[in-house]
Amino acid sequence: MRSISSLVLAAASVFALSACGSSGGGASGARDYVTAVGSSTVYPFATAVAEDFARSSGSKSPVIESTGTGAGMELFCQGVGFDFPDVEDASRRMKKSEYETCKANGVTEIMEIQVGIDGIAFAEAKDGPGMALTPADIYKALAANPFGKPNTAKTWKDVNPALPDMPILVYGPPSTSGTRDALKELILEAGCKTDAATKALKDSDKDKYEATCHQIREDGPYVDAGENDNLIVQKISQNSKAVGIFGYSFLEENGDVLKGIPMSGVTPTYASISDFSYPGARPLYIYVKKQHMAPIKGLADYVAAWPKAWGPDGILKKKGMVISPDDVREKNAKVIAEGTLLDPSELK
Repeated sequence: MRSISSLVLAAASVFALSACGSSGGGASGARDYVTAVGSSTVYPFATAVAEDFARSSGSKSPVIESTGTGAGMELFCQGVGFDFPDVEDASRRMKKSEYETCKANGVTEIMEIQVGIDGIAFAEAKDGPGMALTPADIYKALAANPFGKPNTAKTWKDVNPALPDMPILVYGPPSTSGTRDALKELILEAGCKTDAATKALKDSDKDKYEATCHQIREDGPYVDAGENDNLIVQKISQNSKAVGIFGYSFLEENGDVLKGIPMSGVTPTYASISDFSYPGARPLYIYVKKQHMAPIKGLADYVAAWPKAWGPDGILKKKGMVISPDDVREKNAKVIAEGTLLDPSELK
């Protein structure tokens, strides 16, 4: 039996959420289902867990929206209450600035849960030329001002004489996407730092370093495909001269029409992402408002459903997720079981 104090706390939480609702306040703002926003990469995994949770529990299925990690963080951090999302799906870690926004808006209790691993996959059509790239190639092809000079490269051969004499055409994620953030931090920055003078800017002029290493060109070779990785798959499968960037699970799911492009000699595969030998490997997360756990019907059970899904025999591996090591899964299952809060001092 639950203690009287825990019942009082739960009731107080419901009252607080009702009072915070922006659509008139009071119990009229209540809802009896979970809402999640965020990453298009995490979206198919979150949807799979939601559907399995609803099927096994008889509860309403959580509503999952693919907004992109960055846009999802903005929505997640707007406040506490029935009108705000309970969960943020993220293909990168929360930024310190995002946590501060959350805190300023009353979102003060956040659980960070790593649910698996993914890779930023570069791919081409099955009948593509057989590209083999490096972070330096990608940086020289896609940066707005590689090594501080305007990008004039038109073909891959302009970037590297060993590459095809073929126009640079890359379909990739938008600025709201965590995949775009990871592209900049894991691939573009690695290419940028191959130049010693540019690398030195990180200490001498951080703003110039960020602009030089992370800004993507907007003159045509890079095409923002929006928060729809399936659209990128469709575009490159129909154009043998195009390159696509998306989460690895989309490459695995469409292996009949696409092939992965090696990065620094390492092909994106389950094994190379699992051991982080592939340069674009990255963790995947969900962020949960602990303040919503008691008042939002089904939230605690939905979050508790993730560990059942993320193991070697779980439904997420079948969906293309790369499974985290045993110790990582155990640590994050404990976060859920104990309601451990994110330590903001770890954020950048």
